[in-house]
Amino acid sequence: MTDRTPSRHARGAGGEAIACRHLEHRGLTCLARNFRSRGGELDLVMDDGGTLVFVEVRLRSREDYGTAAESITAGKRRRVVRAARYYLHRHGAHQRPCRFDVVTVDADGETTWLRDAFRADD
Repeated sequence: MTDRTPSRHARGAGGEAIACRHLEHRGLTCLARNFRSRGGELDLVMDDGGTLVFVEVRLRSREDYGTAAESITAGKRRRVVRAARYYLHRHGAHQRPCRFDVVTVDADGETTWLRDAFRADD
């Protein structure tokens, strides 16, 4: 008998696709998905009218352990910021305005966009 439960990776990719479509429908343009650096990973890099938006996507099938937004620890924020700095360096985009957003996707597919969810100096 085969386990038909999607893998964590597949669920994550599905959540990122939902988040990307959600943001694109609101006028943002996707520049990169799953940008990896040694220091961390960026789920989505979007352009919002000239502002680079580094998006952390959080999926939650249950809230027993807290909400998706609550799952973004200080350590996770540091890794996202580190990866964003590397992205800026790699793409020569140091002078562009930037922000860090979070998109949460719950078990029902309900999507919440938290603009400017945290800062690089948090």
